[in-house]
Amino acid sequence: MTRATTAWRLATGAAYGGGGLSLAGAGVLALLRQQARSARRHVESRTVKVAPPPGDGVYGRGRGRPIVLAVLGDSTAAGLGVDRAAQTPGVLLAAALAELAERPVRLVRLAVSGARSWQLGEQVDKALLERPDVALIMIGGNDVTSRTAPEVSVRHLRDAVGRLTEAGTQVVVGTCPDLGTVRPIGRPLRWLARRWSRQLAAAQTIAVVEAGGRTVSLGSVLGPSFAEDQDLFSVDEFHPSAAGYAAAAAVLLPSIADALGVWPAAADRGLRNLRRDTVRPVATAAARAAGRTGTEVQATAVRGSDTGPRGPWARLRRRRPPDLPTPEQAERAAEATPLA
Repeated sequence: MTRATTAWRLATGAAYGGGGLSLAGAGVLALLRQQARSARRHVESRTVKVAPPPGDGVYGRGRGRPIVLAVLGDSTAAGLGVDRAAQTPGVLLAAALAELAERPVRLVRLAVSGARSWQLGEQVDKALLERPDVALIMIGGNDVTSRTAPEVSVRHLRDAVGRLTEAGTQVVVGTCPDLGTVRPIGRPLRWLARRWSRQLAAAQTIAVVEAGGRTVSLGSVLGPSFAEDQDLFSVDEFHPSAAGYAAAAAVLLPSIADALGVWPAAADRGLRNLRRDTVRPVATAAARAAGRTGTEVQATAVRGSDTGPRGPWARLRRRRPPDLPTPEQAERAAEATPLA
């Protein structure tokens, strides 16, 4: 079975009744459970027991109604592991968007530490009250660690994206990061965690694109580079540090800005133009993107048709990560005192 086929089956598991991952052998299962318990104790013992700094407020200056950026998802979206609001991905993105758009950006952070995909519905309810122009969703890690069935996770994500897009909100989803680089996880569980997280990321991409959003792969950003540079981890060795969040925000920013129509064309000069080999059936595109740094996937058409013989068409695009405002610059961009 190819990676694309696996991703498609996981994304459509509710319809086809499949998508689960099976493991054989009582001895292997016992070892995996022991490793999982050990990793969880290690992370929990070192996780900071305080909520992430919120950072809600208005950033940047300029004329016009503020762009409303809603951030939904789990602790990674919330910014758990840093001390200052200006180090969280939401604030970094809000400040950068304000510069690009030359308009103020109002940040509404609705992400909750520990959230799983089935809890996105409540966050979407709150987001719709704010009428966001664009929503960033970062979700999936807790679904993997809790062994939530992938088809269940994907169904809830698809519903969340669909509700937002139907309300006129642009949606960008940072897919499930590669959990195989988390140091407290030993082998063979580390190998399986990488496999599970990448499969979920690919299935998320299929669901999000079909629901009208676009995805950006965080697998490599929060994966191999983390394995090589432990400074990108916070003290619990699970959540990103300030540098890690900045790396993630840098690959998300072009897609969020492009969704709003404020990404400058000049920023992509010198990069490979869109060519035939960057357009694939959505399942193939999702499988390719899952392990490639900052790859964006969104729906497209070929010869005027949205769908080909192997399903909907999708476009893969990789942009050069831009420089973001520093936390100090982000703090200076705040026009309002962050709400508590």
